[in-house]
Amino acid sequence: MSFAPYNDLRRHCAALGFGNQWTEAACALGNERFAACPHGDYPRWKAALDGLPAVPPAFRMREGMPCLGEDFQDQQGLADELMTFHPWRKGPLQLAGVTIDTEWRSDWKWSRIAPHIDLSAQRVLDIGCGNGYFGWRMLDAGAELVIGVDPTWVFVMQWLACRHFAGDLANFVLPQGIEDLPEQEVAFDSVFSMGVLYHRRDPAHHLARLHSLLKPGGTLVLETLVLPDDQADGVLVPEGRYARMRNVWAVPGCERLLRWVAEAGFSNAQIVDVNQTTVEEQRSTPWMTFESLDKTLDPQDSARTIEGHPAPRRAVLIARSA
Repeated sequence: MSFAPYNDLRRHCAALGFGNQWTEAACALGNERFAACPHGDYPRWKAALDGLPAVPPAFRMREGMPCLGEDFQDQQGLADELMTFHPWRKGPLQLAGVTIDTEWRSDWKWSRIAPHIDLSAQRVLDIGCGNGYFGWRMLDAGAELVIGVDPTWVFVMQWLACRHFAGDLANFVLPQGIEDLPEQEVAFDSVFSMGVLYHRRDPAHHLARLHSLLKPGGTLVLETLVLPDDQADGVLVPEGRYARMRNVWAVPGCERLLRWVAEAGFSNAQIVDVNQTTVEEQRSTPWMTFESLDKTLDPQDSARTIEGHPAPRRAVLIARSA
């Protein structure tokens, strides 16, 4: 039998009365992509996934860290198996007692967002969700269904490893980008887009698509790079790389960002947090051994990238679908 992880998503959606044509199409595409053996490393990842130990499932939060599964006796052996899914970027996470110190302290980002939202009994879509870390935080905050999408296969496999230990909870990661999502009508209560907007060639199109995925009066949570306050109405369009990233197309100031969001049809937009990204929040670790933020900053001036652009600064914006 082929591996079809999104049959569980179908079942959850049907139980919630959210089993519309959109979710059926999204699940079908997800299962099809797994059936196609999608990546050169997929057999290795799948073997590691199949070799994870059988422990009682569990889900609890400990100081911002989702702790999934009961502890497994051979911690070093399990850690070695989980390293198959390197690099681990969003977390921290604890799987069957093994703590994964990820590149990002995503718990810090969540602490900036959580005071400004209410996810009780909500159906949530998370665009660019990575391994599903924020989905566990959303479930803990009361969401009844989280559907994340991310086209990076290693992150999807990390989510499956997390799900192995968490059990059949309603946090899913589909192997898709926003451009792959079905065109059928759908109405999520909240849509999150964190760390995505500056990677889109057409920010206006991305914002309009986010609007189309929300029910009237639904909530947008947008987190993105922004320029310093003295460039609030500006837009940086990097020629070449930004902080060593090839695919940064536009970084707006906060005023320009608010205007983009209003032009996409949102109302009551507010920027609730602006924060300079630090090398304590994003850094290399034993679980993400590639270069991280410190290698992208000017060694003589940490307020600038090595290309001479303003260093990464991130804003959280919350708006309503009109």
